[in-house]
Amino acid sequence: MTERSQASKSTGKKATKIGVVIAKKMAKTVTVSVERQLRHPLYKKIVKKRKKFLAHDEHEKCQVGDVVRIIETRPISARKRWRVVEIVGVAPKEVGVLAENELEEGQP
Repeated sequence: MTERSQASKSTGKKATKIGVVIAKKMAKTVTVSVERQLRHPLYKKIVKKRKKFLAHDEHEKCQVGDVVRIIETRPISARKRWRVVEIVGVAPKEVGVLAENELEEGQP
């Protein structure tokens, strides 16, 4: 009986996804956009589908533009069921700096 109860408690493999952080407006929460490609069943064209997930960022290390890996977890809040596991790619910091410099140069 103990073998069966241990086997039923194993959760199996949890879903993981890789996406881009598109918003960081809440405390310890980031919005991650995950893009996938699929073939249209009738027209056979490759179509891109995007979905947004709210993910828990415990240490608040993610920035907008970072590529992150998220994993499925227990419900943390009403809409948050994913957790940031790691930052795969860091957003380039120079893009924001260049945009600010262009705005300053454009003003007389």
